[in-house]
Amino acid sequence: MKILKTVQRVPGGMMVVPLIIAAIIHTFLPSVLQIGSFTTAIFSSAGVGTLIGLQLFFIGTKLKLRQAPEALKRGVVLLVAKYAAGALLGLIVAKIFGVAGVLGISVLAIVSSVTGANGALYLALMGQYGETADSAAMSVLNIHDGPFLAMLTLGVTGLAHIPITALVAALVPLVVGVILGNLDHDFEKLFGAGTAIVIPFNGFTIGAGIDLTNVVKAGLSGILLGLAVMIIGGGCTFLADRYILRRPGYAGAGLAAAAGNTIATPAAVALVDSHYKPYVASATVQIASAVVMTSILVPLITGRVAKRFGRGQEVLRKEGSVSAETAASQT
Repeated sequence: MKILKTVQRVPGGMMVVPLIIAAIIHTFLPSVLQIGSFTTAIFSSAGVGTLIGLQLFFIGTKLKLRQAPEALKRGVVLLVAKYAAGALLGLIVAKIFGVAGVLGISVLAIVSSVTGANGALYLALMGQYGETADSAAMSVLNIHDGPFLAMLTLGVTGLAHIPITALVAALVPLVVGVILGNLDHDFEKLFGAGTAIVIPFNGFTIGAGIDLTNVVKAGLSGILLGLAVMIIGGGCTFLADRYILRRPGYAGAGLAAAAGNTIATPAAVALVDSHYKPYVASATVQIASAVVMTSILVPLITGRVAKRFGRGQEVLRKEGSVSAETAASQT
């Protein structure tokens, strides 16, 4: 059976196929992934943090110090583009329709979802289509996580902050990998291949936290919010990637998904500004729906973009060398 080759034919298949399988299991048989021990540790949503940490470490061993400025540049440009898209959309809707929003989608839901990005999904996709600098840009893009940007946009930044310890903790695996990889090239050879290995596991653990019934619960408003996240938020990062960074665009496309942790953002915002309490329930369900929808579609879109405009140069070189070795072995 050619299962692997079949999965690889699907755009983003190494990520999206395990994700969909896990989402189906979590939706209809959630207890299967919660039986404990090693099964829960590696196949449930509990494993997301560990696998992302491993991937960051593996990436770090491949990141040379001369690449750090490039990774920083890519991260800052994409971060600003995604934030600007959500902030401007939210402000425009608020100006025209008020904080209640339009078509049942509140400003709270728009800002919370569009300004954020699914870092785990981005990282997994960069492992498949990108190069080291794309993945290392995640150290900057981590600012997308949590309610900070939403609160900033809604004008309550005096009550919001990103704990320094949380930022440091997110960087440690990458930094340790960078140190080891730059001190001894053998560490890169040992751990470098690990990036591709963890991609399907990342996909599965992300999917294990997705409940497909949220799409039904949110109805049309959830679908429209998901489209806004992909088209407006993802469109801005794609354009920034293409025309500011002068890159193929796959990294910008990879940021087009709503982040699972933004589901909690409406409640977090309402805790510091009670004016948004009436919109928390609807916004939470709508964002959950957008997370499901974008988590499935964005890998497919990113695969199409990579196929149309090109992948990271390191990936191309690797595939070229493999092809050359294969051709040589057949002669």
